Amino acid sequence: MSKNALKNISQTDWDKVDALIDEEIDTSDIPPLGDDFFANAELRLPQAKQTITIRLDKDVLEWYKTQGKGYQTRINAILRSYMETHSS
Repeated sequence: MSKNALKNISQTDWDKVDALIDEEIDTSDIPPLGDDFFANAELRLPQAKQTITIRLDKDVLEWYKTQGKGYQTRINAILRSYMETHSS
């Protein structure tokens, strides 16, 4: 795995992307969404997060923080995976 993959650094030239006008964006690989799609579509909002205080070992928290932005989301995903695996 590359060093950049661990730091979540984008290789995208965002200035170039921002400079594009709509007509320059290739959308040919996006399938058209017809009436059937929208007739069956449903809005799914993310679950609300609850703010809590949790005590973690210092080295555990520091390790997650070194993984970059989103460490709390990753901790939540790991806890969710454990919960789903152990739910009956």
